[in-house]
Order: sequence, then C-alpha cells, then structure tokens
Amino acid sequence: MSSNHESPNITLGDFLRASRSRITPADVGLPDDGRHRKVPGLRREELALLANVSVDYIVRLEQGRAANVSPLVLEALASALRLEPDERQYLMNVGVQERPRSVAPTARSGQIRAQTQMLMDGLREYPALLLGRRMDVLAWNTMGAALLTDFAVLPPSDRNLVRLAFLDPRFRDLYVDWEKTARECVAYLRMDAARYPDDEKLSSLIGELSLADADFRRWWSDQRVKTRAHGKKRFNHPVVGHLDLNFQTFSVGNETDETLFVYTPERGGSAEESLRRLADRSELPLEVTAAHS
Repeated sequence: MSSNHESPNITLGDFLRASRSRITPADVGLPDDGRHRKVPGLRREELALLANVSVDYIVRLEQGRAANVSPLVLEALASALRLEPDERQYLMNVGVQERPRSVAPTARSGQIRAQTQMLMDGLREYPALLLGRRMDVLAWNTMGAALLTDFAVLPPSDRNLVRLAFLDPRFRDLYVDWEKTARECVAYLRMDAARYPDDEKLSSLIGELSLADADFRRWWSDQRVKTRAHGKKRFNHPVVGHLDLNFQTFSVGNETDETLFVYTPERGGSAEESLRRLADRSELPLEVTAAHS
C-alpha cells in the first residue's frame, strides 16, 4: 500500500526527554534539592552529571543538534537513565541513525521456508503464527486462524496484528486486556521503527494508525519500547469463551525478520480443554497457510 502519511518521528531527543520524565532523583541516588520541578523526572543537569557529559551536550542531543553520538556516550546515558534491556537497545538503534549504516535486509514476502512450514504444520494442537517485520502475518496454522481470525479472507495489507488490534472491532472484544495488548503492539512497532528507519511500509503503517486512532497517537508519543519475546494473553473467544494462554517466540533464521509465535495452555488447565474444543469445531483445513501478496 502506498501512502502519503507522514513519517514517524523517531528521534533520540524525544526518547531522552521521555526517559528523563519517568525517573526521579531518588531513583538514581540523587538528593532532592527541594526546588519546584516544572516537569516530572530528572533535570538535564542531573542527567548530565550522571552520564558525565556537559549540560550543553544534553541540550544538543535533545534538540537533535549533536551528530555522531559515540556508543560510549549512549551507554552512559542508558545507565544513567536506568534503561531496561529493550530500552537500551532502542537507544542504541536510534543513536546511530545519523551515522552511515549498512542496508538492513529487505523484509521478505511470498513463500515461507519448507522447514518452517513443516514445523508449523506439526503444531496442530496449538495456535501458531509466523510474523515478519511490522507484525505482518506471513503464515498461520489452523489453530492460529481459529484463535484470532481467518487471515485467508483478509486483504494482504490487513494481515497485520497491530492494524487488527486497533482497527478491527472484533479484536477489542477478543483480547480481555485489550489496552495492555494494544500498548505492547505500539511498543513492538516503535522497536521496529528504530531498527529499520528507512522502511517505507512501516512508516506508512504508523502514519495510517496515527490518523485513524487516538489511542495509537497517544501511546506512540509515550516512547515505550518492547521486543517480542514471551508472555501471557487472555482471550474472550466467541466460540470457546475465556482462554488464558502463554505465548513464546522463536527467531526463524538470523538473516530474516521472521518470528514464530506459538500459543500454549497450562497443562491440565481449562484452556487446554478449550483449545481441544476449538480444534474440534474448526472448519478450516488442518494445514499451514502462507500469506501471498
């Protein structure tokens, strides 16, 4: 899909300001001087002290006037701001955008690897999705479609978990914790935006969602980031009712952006029986389906 949407604003300065606002002097072992703070969080001079750089340099960083920021400075800022591993990686990705960089691999489309298809085909009891960059759904097994939606009937451009979470009303009903899930989607997308700043399709998606949904706009401006790893999802499924599932992700090859998502129940729990009932009631063929543009 081509788009005239505005490119996402991915800047080091925005992230530094947001990160400063989320911690207090007490969080980093500094005394509170008692002065009124116009905005919450650390002052620039406090961050400069902790990172062992000048206040002027912090100002230039936040205003986008400092080029070629060294990895050592970025590490010092990450430590001073007490960033989590995902946030630290995001800071590094954003911080090097002004320097020459190697071309990132193009997001793949079309046929998935035969080995990946065989693996997903073997996961007949559990929902599985193959996701690419931007949370695009590249392939799914029967249970993945039965749990979420029949991806095969969707236009290729709509096979994206972030777009579905925000723009498909059924997904707001499907996720028990819709806001938590949607916020995580935004954080995943921001992580991708820092890693692939030249991805036009990613910029288009962010622009589209920013125009279409006020929640997305607000949460995008929060500067939260997260990598896709593992966790829990709670579903209110229209066929089998309440489902509490764990999800685990697996990287599919170092040279691709593909991630395998697998949803599993707790052994012996009610969700295990619910998935069996869902499999029994599914009218979809028991096979992996690969998306085609």
